[in-house]
Amino acid sequence: MLSSDYIIGLTEGEGSFCIFIRKPEKSTWKPRVECHFYIKMREDELPLLEKVKEFFDCGRISFQKEYRQNQRDNYRYQVSNLQELNSVIVPFFRKRYLHSTPRKKDLDLFSKILELVNDKKHKTRGGLARIQKLKSRMHN
Repeated sequence: MLSSDYIIGLTEGEGSFCIFIRKPEKSTWKPRVECHFYIKMREDELPLLEKVKEFFDCGRISFQKEYRQNQRDNYRYQVSNLQELNSVIVPFFRKRYLHSTPRKKDLDLFSKILELVNDKKHKTRGGLARIQKLKSRMHN
């Protein structure tokens, strides 16, 4: 079993807290806000990602074909389920110390956006605008 410290280090090196705002396909639909936690690694590191999945006891692993030259195919551990993000992922990282300032900042912004989504604020213009503003500050 992996240690909490190992998971922290792995996340700081290979992880990401991401928000996607999917535009509606029809003008009458509201945009969809997706919250994701990822750890992405080379295809030969699949056994390690399986241990990460076992550690958190949630999420899924998917294969990603790499089409860029000089890059390798990879696997991605992903948690996108709001209940799992709220009850497992965010509490785990809130209890432990992320050393990387950019990752800490992204976690804080991710948590704020997740809270807005939990409260259905993304379904209002003002809430969506706030989410877009918070998202624009991530990964800088």
